[in-house]
Formats: sequence, C-alpha cells, structure tokens
Amino acid sequence: MSYNIALNFEDGVTRVITCNEGETVLDAAYRAQINLPMDCSDGVCGTCKGSCHQGEFDMGDEYIDEALSDEEADQGMVLTCQMVPSSDCVVEIPAAASLCSKAGNEAVTGTVAEVNLISPTAIELKVTADADIGFLPGQYVNIQVPGTEETRAYSFSSRPGSRELSFLIRNVPGGLMSSWLVGKAKTGDKVTLTGPMGVFYLRPVQRPVLMLAGGTGLAPFLAMLESLKEKGCEQPTHMIYGVTNDDDLVGLAALEAFAEAIDNFTFKTVVASDESMHPRKGYVTNHMEDAPINDGDVDVYLCGPPPMVDAVLGYFREQGIEPNSFHYEKFTPSVSAVEEKVA
Repeated sequence: MSYNIALNFEDGVTRVITCNEGETVLDAAYRAQINLPMDCSDGVCGTCKGSCHQGEFDMGDEYIDEALSDEEADQGMVLTCQMVPSSDCVVEIPAAASLCSKAGNEAVTGTVAEVNLISPTAIELKVTADADIGFLPGQYVNIQVPGTEETRAYSFSSRPGSRELSFLIRNVPGGLMSSWLVGKAKTGDKVTLTGPMGVFYLRPVQRPVLMLAGGTGLAPFLAMLESLKEKGCEQPTHMIYGVTNDDDLVGLAALEAFAEAIDNFTFKTVVASDESMHPRKGYVTNHMEDAPINDGDVDVYLCGPPPMVDAVLGYFREQGIEPNSFHYEKFTPSVSAVEEKVA
C-alpha cells in the first residue's frame, strides 16, 4: 500500500509524492528527487520540521524534545524524517521549492584565515572558501572537525556572496570543535564545509521585522543585517539580543555599525544574570516594549537555546498575538557528541 503526500512549499509550489507503507516522508521525498531540508535524519536536529493538519501518520518516539517539543507536536508540527503516513497527507514545508531541487549538499574546502577568542564563551572563525557557497542569510553549514569524521553545524555570520566566510561559535569546554579551535587551529589549516543547510533565512522584507537573538544565536542575524545593508530596508527592523552574563555580549561594534548604515534598524541588549552591571536585566521577553509587533503585522526571527525559544513562543501566546510569520531555530544537541549545534 502507498499514500499520496502533497508537499506544500512556502513559495506556493506543491509537489505530490508517493510514500510507501512504513516509509518516512523524508525518504519518500528523497526517492522522488526532492531534497527536503534535513541534517541528521535521526530526529535530533529539527531541521526537517514541517506541519501536517490533513491526514493520519505516526511519529514514533525516537526523536528528542529539542527537535520537536510536545507543544509543537500538539500544534501539528512534524519531523519529516520521523513521520510515517498511514493515509494521504498534506505537509507544509517552511522552505521554497527551489531550495529543495537537488539531491544533496556540496562539500567545499576552505582555508582558515583567523581564529579569535572574542570572549570566554565565543570564538570567531574566519575561513576563505575555495569555491562559492550560495547560502541565504541565516543558513548554516556543517564543518568537519579536522582529524576526525565528526562535523558541527554553524550559521554563517558573513555576507552572502563572498568567499570570505565567518562564523560565531560558542566555546564549549571539552567540545570537539572548540578544543580544536582553541588548542590546535592555525592560519592556513584546511577545513571541509558541507552545505548550505536550513530553513532559517531572511525572507523578502515586506513588513516590520523583529529579530530575537540568544548568545551566539547572533550569528545568522549578522548575515541578515549584511544583506539588509547591501539591499537597503524601508521597514522598521528591531533586534533584542539576550545573553546570560556580561562576558557573553559580543558583536556590539558590528551592531552599532549596522545601526548607522541601515535606515530604521535599532537594537538593544539584555543580560539575564542578577550579578550583571548591564542597564537591562532579564530576558528578551522582558524588554519587548520597542518591538514593532503591530498587532501581528510583523515577521519574527528567533535564534537561541531551547528555553529561550519556548519562552518567546509562550510570550506571544499569552499576549494573544499571532505574527504574520514566525521563523525560529533552536540550538539542538549534536547527533554524535555532547557539543551542541550552535549558530
């Protein structure tokens, strides 16, 4: 027995695939030469998340909560790598069909240009790619840890279209990539990058934008702001950047430069620690007074650790506000190590 699965992409394109009994939607799409967004295929990363409100299916219990929470599942969200249909289904895919047209991601080599420990908790990695990587602002790439078969996922913080790539990486004590960067990496080292990946990217700006960044979740927003700086932006764009401790605040000079260069862009920073000397304490949800929410006429972009993402989602529910669009990415654990996927 087989089932018809309609894949509705966010650019209005619909593709219908056939899913065999016991087969996941992700595998069926791949068989049909449709490369749905994915990274791990094991219910860990959450990259393949979509939604299904028509049809019957089984999600099993092999995925982790950080990839798909109970609350998200109750709202009809699914992981296509775990979703096994038992009837015809309609699945909403939060990506453009054009991003899913090829059956694999390309590996590109690059050369380490700089490694900078910019705070006790953040590392800046700069890489010169040997070939173009056509990423959208907000997407990420998998970087292989030299000397191992392991990879780690990091969002681009640099301008799309340039081979001069940069990444803002959380310094995880004992982490595989962090240990290499801090203890062994040097200018001239070769690295392998595979991608781009992810459905967290800046869509055309047609209304006010609210950017909510947590920790090194600032990285994809730096790439988005580079894009807005280059293309211009007439809509109000406001960022709230929250961290745990004062030392975690990085990239402030870049944000100030963007505020000077981009019309209508403003930002504020927030520190959670009670011991902080920062003028704004608490969490991003405590400082939404300047956010251009406009009764929901706003596009929200959110990147941070799972508790932050859950808190923001809860904030909008409590306020009774449904944004025009809501794009978010959680830091989720690596498939094969303790170190987390970081932006």
